[in-house]
Amino acid sequence: MSLHRVERRSLPDEVYDQLLTQVVDGTVEAGASLPSERRLAEVLGVSRPAVREALQRLAHAGLVDVRQGDTTRVRDFRRTAGLDLLPRLLFAGGDLDVAVVRSIMEARQLIGPKVAELAAERSGTTIAPYLHDCITQLAASEDLVDRQRHALTFWEHVVDGADSITFRLMFNGLRAAYEPTLAAMALVLAGEVEQVAAYSGIAKAIESGNPKLARARAEALLRTGLEHVTAALDALKES
Repeated sequence: MSLHRVERRSLPDEVYDQLLTQVVDGTVEAGASLPSERRLAEVLGVSRPAVREALQRLAHAGLVDVRQGDTTRVRDFRRTAGLDLLPRLLFAGGDLDVAVVRSIMEARQLIGPKVAELAAERSGTTIAPYLHDCITQLAASEDLVDRQRHALTFWEHVVDGADSITFRLMFNGLRAAYEPTLAAMALVLAGEVEQVAAYSGIAKAIESGNPKLARARAEALLRTGLEHVTAALDALKES
């Protein structure tokens, strides 16, 4: 393992960040054992309690298995971690991971139409004012990054209207992963966030309580974004 001494000795966050990076980027493979608490504390220049707290956080995130009196083993995060790991995976190697971006966009394409359908069934008239307010701001903005933010807020209200805690938590995880890429994705997603009429069409279908139409319009809009992103990522990968 390639670790360096922690300068701010009172913050186990830095220990957690270093160990997390080693696990996520594959430096320490699944099934491997981490050094002992004592050895980690020596290498990092921190107290053992700081190391212990960081290891417990890794364990709660599903990244390691800490056994009292035994070694700490790295787990396969692909099988044990949650959506909260996505932001770290996005830049795990220091650069934007094309495969992770693609997976986020694919998940969005699948989830968005369903939450629009549910919102139309359950909360159409309740969330309609919030949706139309987002659309007004979307139309007024000329900045592509700001437009993405307004679009995210629009979908946040749609998810709230779906009244599903599972979809809400999924949205939170995907949004946390997606937000760091807003500037990088601005031009790629311009073709989607400029479609004010399409957002308005989704809002009207939800407001009128038409689940089938809301789903179809959401699918059409999000498909545009996925197609643009896929083409851009393929070109980036080839280059």
